[in-house]
Amino acid sequence: MEQTYKPTLSRVRRLLLGKYFSDGLIFKIIIYFLLIIIGFVYVYPILMMTSYSLMSFEDLINPMVHQVPSGFYFNNYIDAFKALDYVKVFMQSLVVTLLPALIQTFVASLIGYGFARFEFPLKKMWLALVVIVYMIPPQVYMIPRFVLFNDLGLLNNVGSVLVPATFGQGLNASIFILIFYQFYRMIPKALDEAAQIDGATRLFIYFKIAIPLSIPSFITSFLFSFVWQWNETYQTFIFLGDGWQTLQTRLAIFVSAAQGNQVTIIESAQNEAQAMAGNILIMIPMLIVYFILQRHFIEGIDKSGITGE
Repeated sequence: MEQTYKPTLSRVRRLLLGKYFSDGLIFKIIIYFLLIIIGFVYVYPILMMTSYSLMSFEDLINPMVHQVPSGFYFNNYIDAFKALDYVKVFMQSLVVTLLPALIQTFVASLIGYGFARFEFPLKKMWLALVVIVYMIPPQVYMIPRFVLFNDLGLLNNVGSVLVPATFGQGLNASIFILIFYQFYRMIPKALDEAAQIDGATRLFIYFKIAIPLSIPSFITSFLFSFVWQWNETYQTFIFLGDGWQTLQTRLAIFVSAAQGNQVTIIESAQNEAQAMAGNILIMIPMLIVYFILQRHFIEGIDKSGITGE
């Protein structure tokens, strides 16, 4: 009896704790429990926003309806679509987000390649400045940049976002430079040396060897840049003004106007439902882009060293 009890206890202990604890059932339960909690924290606001946007007028005034609508009411999306002037403003948003993201990604790649492959005076100082620029809040240099753009005639036009991206000073450009710098350091220099022996120039090596090997980093940097440019409202209000609106600024104006007017509680709830629908409409392009590029995005995070590896 005792001989049978000991092997059984050993198997149960092995099942619960595993050989290295990380392969045990208890560890897996803890990990999945934490993942479910973290996932719920991120998903719950989206579910609530979607639910609220689908509520009809009757659901909004019914105190018995809290989180789940009694039916799908899509007029909020139609009203939000019209209020945002979605098609026109969407094209304007693409101009001030897609073009800077593409330019910024290429320029950051070029700068990162230079830091990784070339030796020049004060290289460490310049690299430290790149890190410092990323650490400084943009509000600190917002006024000097506004004055500079005003003197250059870049205010209230798309040049206020294209010019900084072209010169490696776009939105959060420093982190993209560091991503490419980290990735290009991982590429063996023997590839460059072999190409130089065959007579290849530095530009040829960059375009034919470095870029094809760094496609995951391009995808990662482009996606980050595109999302950050897409969600930016503060600098868009300051530099682009009212003449060039994005979906985010248009929604912010709609919400501000709705809150500024003296409306009843019912009208306020209806405006909020339309605002929720507008948020969903703004999120849809980002979700489409992410689902298309998610495989390359995850691969780029793994290879570019964002995770601290």
